[in-house]
Amino acid sequence: MYLPPHDPHVDDPMRFKPLFRIHLMERKCATVECMYGHKGPHNGHIQIVKKDEFSTKCNQTDHHRMSGGRQEEFRTWLREEWGRTLEDIFHEHMQELILMKFIYTSQYDNCLTYRRIYLPPSSPEDLIQPGLFKGTYGSHGLEIVMLSFHGKKAKGTKITGDPNIPAGQQTVEIDLAHPLQLPDIENLRDFSELSRIVLEVQEQVRREEQQQQQEEEHSQQAASQPASPLGGEGAEGEETAAGAEGTTQDKAPASQPFVLPMGVISRNEDYPRSCRVCFYGTGLIAGHGFTSPERTPGVFVLFDDDRFGFIWLELKSFSLYSRIKVSFQNAQAPSREAFDEMLKNIQSLAT
Repeated sequence: MYLPPHDPHVDDPMRFKPLFRIHLMERKCATVECMYGHKGPHNGHIQIVKKDEFSTKCNQTDHHRMSGGRQEEFRTWLREEWGRTLEDIFHEHMQELILMKFIYTSQYDNCLTYRRIYLPPSSPEDLIQPGLFKGTYGSHGLEIVMLSFHGKKAKGTKITGDPNIPAGQQTVEIDLAHPLQLPDIENLRDFSELSRIVLEVQEQVRREEQQQQQEEEHSQQAASQPASPLGGEGAEGEETAAGAEGTTQDKAPASQPFVLPMGVISRNEDYPRSCRVCFYGTGLIAGHGFTSPERTPGVFVLFDDDRFGFIWLELKSFSLYSRIKVSFQNAQAPSREAFDEMLKNIQSLAT
């Protein structure tokens, strides 16, 4: 199991923890050992469920338990997963979220299901190389997000989740057709000024989507009518080509100074103080148990090839993401269609 570094150090390397091992014996026999817990390897079982999926089961779950009971297990988990003790965490809401995460994860330490995840395919037009990133999520700590590009959209899909937004959900969506021009560094410190700019773009996007929907409805109505003898395909083709040319993404400008507006909370104050380009985007928020999910406006900030950020306007919060530089073998998708199908599957599992 690959674990993120301790919060909020997104630039630190991933941590590695063995979960099971298989001993191949003579006469084509094999033994499976569960590596979970603190009492050493013990008897386990592996079952191949279907293509690209298998499950593991521990046959000696008492090896996962500690003599001090759940309280000792929680304190040990807190030191290993968060690098701190309960006494270090003064914020009551954060204590609640951490305890919820412990309860959720410890429920599944006896039987785990593994499904293959493809790394996103890349193309020369991509803003940066797609891949896996570590991101700060406030009191939830660090989580793993997959950044992928889909034409004029970029998507950040959660690979690990939390009690609010589970794994598989699309945490952020970036609208690459709507770059944002940030104000100068002094005005950028004013949250209301940034909010005004973002909400203006949000209204523009809403109008464009409404217009596109009306045009699609008009096209469907026209298609149901008898064909005109005068045709007109050439003119329509020229207009489409011109429109496509107009939406071609401009080259990113030189870097500009960047600072978080006053009042925006960041777990990591060590974020870059310059950025390449910013885009309008939306972030997914929800209550505990993924209740009342909604997409809210925000700002995608590209710092360099390996780091980006997202300002959650409604939460007045900032997430910093840093690329995972582990080399995963045999993880490339065989096709774009296979990758899209995988994304659809993991989202359906989450819902």
